[in-house]
Amino acid sequence: MYVDSETLRALPTRRPADAPPRASRIQWDLIAEDRYEVRIGGEVVGYIDVVGAVYVVLTGPRYDRAEEVAQTLVWSTATTALDQLRSRG
Repeated sequence: MYVDSETLRALPTRRPADAPPRASRIQWDLIAEDRYEVRIGGEVVGYIDVVGAVYVVLTGPRYDRAEEVAQTLVWSTATTALDQLRSRG
C-alpha cells in the first residue's frame, strides 16, 4: 500500500505514548523529544522514533547501530514488531 507524503503530512503528529503498565513484559521510556527506548524482559531491544504521524521501528540495543524494520501508524504494531523480531532471534 502506497501512501503519498502529502497524506502523511496532513495527519496530526503523535502525542507521547502512555506509560506501559508496570506488569507489562514490554516497557518503554521517552528518551528524547521524539524517541522511545523499548525493553523486553529488562533488555533493550530497539527504539521507536516518532516522525510526524509515523512510528519508525528500529531494532538493536544501541541506537547508533539500530536498523529500521518497520513503519506504522499504530503504537501497538510498533512494539509488537520488536517483540516478534526478538522472538525469532
